[in-house]
Amino acid sequence: MTQTTTDQHAGALPDPQGRRAGGVVPVLAFAGITVAVMQTLLVPVIKDLPTLLDTAPANATWVMTATLLAGAVSTPIMGRLGDLFGKRRMLLASLAVMVFGSLICAFTDDLIVMIVGRALQGFAMGAIPLGIGIMRDELPREKLGSAMALMSSSIGVGGGLALPVAALIAQNADWHVLFFAAAGLGTLSILLTLRYVPESSLRATGTFDWLGAIGLSAGLVSLLLPVTKGSDWGWGSSTTLGLFGLGTAILLLWGFMELRSPAPLVDLRTTARREVLLTNLASIMVGVAFYAISLVLPQLLQLPAATGYGLGQSMVVAGLCVAPLGLTMMFTAPVYARISAKHGPKASLILGMLIIAIGYGGGLGLMNAAWQTIIISVVVGAGIGLAYSSLPALIIGAVDPSETGAANGLNTLMRSIGTSVSSAVIGMVLAHTSVRMGGVAVPTMHGFRVSFLIATGAVMAGLVLAAFLPSQRPAAAKSLTADAESPADGDVPVPRPNRHANPEPHRQGTLVAGSGGFRGRVLDADGTPVAHANVTLIDRRGRQAGLTTADEDGRYALLPPSGGPYVLAGSATGHTPHARPAEYAGDGLPVDVDLVLGLGPDRDHLGGRARNEDRDAVRSVRS
Repeated sequence: MTQTTTDQHAGALPDPQGRRAGGVVPVLAFAGITVAVMQTLLVPVIKDLPTLLDTAPANATWVMTATLLAGAVSTPIMGRLGDLFGKRRMLLASLAVMVFGSLICAFTDDLIVMIVGRALQGFAMGAIPLGIGIMRDELPREKLGSAMALMSSSIGVGGGLALPVAALIAQNADWHVLFFAAAGLGTLSILLTLRYVPESSLRATGTFDWLGAIGLSAGLVSLLLPVTKGSDWGWGSSTTLGLFGLGTAILLLWGFMELRSPAPLVDLRTTARREVLLTNLASIMVGVAFYAISLVLPQLLQLPAATGYGLGQSMVVAGLCVAPLGLTMMFTAPVYARISAKHGPKASLILGMLIIAIGYGGGLGLMNAAWQTIIISVVVGAGIGLAYSSLPALIIGAVDPSETGAANGLNTLMRSIGTSVSSAVIGMVLAHTSVRMGGVAVPTMHGFRVSFLIATGAVMAGLVLAAFLPSQRPAAAKSLTADAESPADGDVPVPRPNRHANPEPHRQGTLVAGSGGFRGRVLDADGTPVAHANVTLIDRRGRQAGLTTADEDGRYALLPPSGGPYVLAGSATGHTPHARPAEYAGDGLPVDVDLVLGLGPDRDHLGGRARNEDRDAVRSVRS
């Protein structure tokens, strides 16, 4: 796939050799792992935080809650900012804020300052959807599936690998070293991103919805705060119930505003699509299942053997036993790519959830030795890796390319909500089933098993939701023509242009000219240039072969990967998309192709004729 930047000269074709695509995947995956480390950084010392910060246990939990809330708020916001102003730019901003927050924490023992620093660390969670968006814009299609799977799984990889390392540091050094290490990882990630990750040329049109961002932030904080603190405040307390009511009211009002906004932070109409809605709901269930194992196994492993069921392991050994959870998630990325290429991402999501259910179900009888917890970690990790890898492919297959960052940001938020609910519910279960030993409340084996049953139930609910996802692969369903074949080697669905197009008189026939790439202008029906329009290049098999954004004068340039017939499709907010066939011969001469967009489906009374002509355009290329 070839892209140009918005400041590239309109008459010049992009140079595919100029991009350092080879380093994009490992660098973005490393950024995702770095961000995920923030979530488990303090797990080894969480029980000691009240002493370390000289505060009450209820106050110390804010150190963890602040990171969770900041991550939930920043994820959809950074995704939308990336769509508008550049995903690489926002990725660098997220990592820089994380480094700053890490340094604040590294130099303080004050509770309030620590909470501020941890909130800034959580702000980096927006890097996950930004990384997925960059991959979608920059990578060739055959590499996209496994790359996005690795990026999506990096949350679990970072968390799983960070646990034993953080435990080792906490046992052998001052706990502030954890934050210095986090700042070092963030700095390294920034440098690698600057060196190897190009800026995406794809931009969404419109402005940033600041009022929508404030409303979403207020609603999420009001809703998630009682979820995370309900066990401390009491689930029936006026504070908990009041915040639940306030959060619900704010989000309802926010949704009404977003539906009326010309440039919403989150396109709720897109979110309400069957495939997007069901995928997001399934993501919540996978998030619940993912976090359950992280809450149960470390406690089981570290409980003293004198309890009769505790495994009496050290903090470091407990971390090593849970580490295969993240490692297995990483190794399932290429497996996902093969499964999805053959059967589609829906099949891999369902398979992943089935494996998670088997892992938790079998785990009910595998809690008697450390090696048994490793088996649980491996099986559940494999299932979560497959499930997490499928989610961005399902989302990307259902939204416009210019909405990739915001849509994946919302999906990542759904996972975060799942982990928040898991933490609250399982924490409540373990607290209510605990017993007093030596004056200390100790979780029971009954509580651990109930927690596993809750995770199993969540996965089964996710399976039901996934079963109602569209059976056909979105790539085929969104093709320009109803009888288009599915890509033989496609493992990630690619959104296709809308069939509605403006039927201007000169669009008939196929342009044939010398090669060198396609160039031209995107215009409206009156001949006015359409700035920042998206131009997609589609090959004869219905696959995306290139993508770029027109400049201020509506000029674009695209270099096809090889000679042959193609379809050039233009789209822009407020205009009806237009597809036009063209041929790329290969003898070094450019092909001039102008795309004329209509005024929008609601204002184009010739839409039916346009749809027929678009079908004819694609059929002429495919034949």
